Amino acid sequence: MNRDDLVSIGTLAKRTGVAVSAIRYYEERKLLTSLRTGGNQRRFLRSDIRRISFILIAQKLGLGLTEIEAELATLPQGRTPTLTDWQRISRSMRNQLDAKIQLLTRTKQKLDQCIGCGCLSLQRCQLYNKDDRAAGGGTGPRFVLD
Repeated sequence: MNRDDLVSIGTLAKRTGVAVSAIRYYEERKLLTSLRTGGNQRRFLRSDIRRISFILIAQKLGLGLTEIEAELATLPQGRTPTLTDWQRISRSMRNQLDAKIQLLTRTKQKLDQCIGCGCLSLQRCQLYNKDDRAAGGGTGPRFVLD
């Protein structure tokens, strides 16, 4: 491995906009792996910039670190992931993302009406949820989650 393929934790933080403490946390969670110099300083693969970018995007999409860990665990350690590697993760995540998109769409459509029942409007509740029929379907916002 070429020394130019490695970056310090400070460089990685600067390039990704992620705090050094967060990078250490990601390393603790096994999302990243560092190499150590003779002076015990952390060095990361330059390709870890992409890993952190993936983590940031996945978090913005609402995925938890456990889900992200599972996906990143399929990537090779010690080499830059290829297009094929990233495509495999993309296919794996599609169902999760589609489910989140459907929930967001339903919520957006229902939010100005009734999220059943929490109740946004007693007048509308008499139309959409007369006699609290939503309670028969279980707890929580039935019109969005069902």
